[in-house]
Amino acid sequence: MSAQKASEKKANSLFEKKSYVAAAKMYEEVKENQNVLQNLGDSYYNNFQMIDATRVYGKLFLTYKDSLKPEVYFRYAHALLGIADYAKADEIMGQYLKYNVNTVKFISNLNTNVPYNYVIQPMAKNTSNGDFGMSFYGDKVAFASLRNAENPAYAWNDKPYLDLFSAEVNDKGLLVKIEPFPKEINTKTHESSATFSADGKIMYFNRTNDKKVEVGDEKFASVKIFRAEFKDGKWENITALPFTSDSYSTEHPVLSKDGKKLYFSSDMPGTIGSFDIYVVDVNEDGTFGSPLNMGNTINTIHREQFPFISDDGKLLYFASDGHQGMGGLDIFMSKSYDGVFAKPLNLGETLNSNMDDFGYIVDEKKNKGYLSSNRKGSDNLYSFTRTENEARYVVEGDVKDKNTQTLLPGTQVTLYDENDKLVGQMIVGADADYIFNTEPNKKYRIEAVRDFYIPHSEEFTTNEDGKMRYTIELFMECYDDAEEIITKRQDGKVQIVLENIYFDLNKWDIKPEAASVLNVLLELLKKYPDMEVELGAHTDSRASNMYNMILSNKRAAATRDYLVSNGIQRKRLQSKGYGEEMPLIKCGDTKPCTEQEHSINRRCEFIILK
Repeated sequence: MSAQKASEKKANSLFEKKSYVAAAKMYEEVKENQNVLQNLGDSYYNNFQMIDATRVYGKLFLTYKDSLKPEVYFRYAHALLGIADYAKADEIMGQYLKYNVNTVKFISNLNTNVPYNYVIQPMAKNTSNGDFGMSFYGDKVAFASLRNAENPAYAWNDKPYLDLFSAEVNDKGLLVKIEPFPKEINTKTHESSATFSADGKIMYFNRTNDKKVEVGDEKFASVKIFRAEFKDGKWENITALPFTSDSYSTEHPVLSKDGKKLYFSSDMPGTIGSFDIYVVDVNEDGTFGSPLNMGNTINTIHREQFPFISDDGKLLYFASDGHQGMGGLDIFMSKSYDGVFAKPLNLGETLNSNMDDFGYIVDEKKNKGYLSSNRKGSDNLYSFTRTENEARYVVEGDVKDKNTQTLLPGTQVTLYDENDKLVGQMIVGADADYIFNTEPNKKYRIEAVRDFYIPHSEEFTTNEDGKMRYTIELFMECYDDAEEIITKRQDGKVQIVLENIYFDLNKWDIKPEAASVLNVLLELLKKYPDMEVELGAHTDSRASNMYNMILSNKRAAATRDYLVSNGIQRKRLQSKGYGEEMPLIKCGDTKPCTEQEHSINRRCEFIILK
């Protein structure tokens, strides 16, 4: 592509058509601006070229950070995770989520919390075939691949269209005897994500529309779930399911072992975010119920895709980039308790990488299975063996405001053993939930600490049942709810409201009347040993600025020294003199202050710092 032919308008047209490879080439040749940098970064991001994506997003953030939409922060953070720049990724993700993120600590915590550890290996020597989406197919397996090079190129990534293949897995875990599905299944568009009934006579699979339709401002080719029946040695009666549509996609079907439920991913109207996990009843007469969104415990405002359900229907595995992870899609597991699926657990760094990991399926009896990942640059299939993470005991729960019941993300939660020794510590994320590894028959204390809140702790004892999960909710109360003399000001500061402390003219020693007021503060600081306070002294405007600044600093220091002499640690107190700079009543410059106004401005304020 020559520089003369390149233009931002042409590049935008390619980008809108999702021709990301061609768009990126052209954007690289035109003058940089916000639109060019964002679309160029997105083009690289959508094709998993994270080194280039972070380079371009870095330029974008350097110049245009304040005018970017939140989703750009999300993509930049995931691109940074993709190159294992955790520090920068945490910084950007923290700005997106508006609370602190610590990916290294998150991964470390998972190492003691995941139910299994995994050993994985690639299933093909050629890593450029674009294999993904494995499913069990009797004694064989089925998967999608780009390896049919006769198909025309797909503009998104300049690769051939996907087809479905069957294969056997040899004793070395490699794919052998690979055969394409017949032309009734494989067409001149994408086919992928097959799932089969227990007898192998019914197949559900994905096929992309061969035509694009207008959806909103763009043309879109939806992905639909099709059903096929195997009769007389061939696939026939191939029809799209009734809840599919030209205006949204239904993807990644997986059939329960009894054939009564079909799980899938969709961006249909009513989704919480980009793609959500749904389930639909499969009736005995071959009809279908209404698709049911699996709710916001499973689904987020981002992508949830590639579901897989255990034989007993109690374990749901799926891929997500909306729950906290290591970068891109990670594989999660959710357990059903009395028909309700619990908060998903990231399956940890022995399975997940900092790129996309998805398409997890497992033989629960053999503890062997398969997953898909682009961790080596393109989609590939991997086999795995999993072993139980021995003696897995956990304590988990949420941190909430005692009075409003609202979640408190960003709270520090710490677990101590019976000897008050630190066992684990974490900053809770968006769901304000924590999880720690424990041991059997032990006493523990768990504590939540948060600025402007009273620290709260609970004690508990574990038993011998290694599979039991202890759920403790930590209810925290903010200082201004707990104490009448503490109030939150209009400027957001939290103030301890006491009677005014009076000093003699030009003096700073603590008089008995002032001491009685400070004793109220003293008792409050003893009651809440984690509270830290700024002691701010203010003067009237009757002397020079310099004199008043010196005097107010001495008065603030005297207040601090009084509290320290009565047992309060000096590190919990900050003394600061403001002189006449922050009067409550502005006077003196344009009109003289009355004696009452001078008295009001001459004060001590006590602001809670944490």
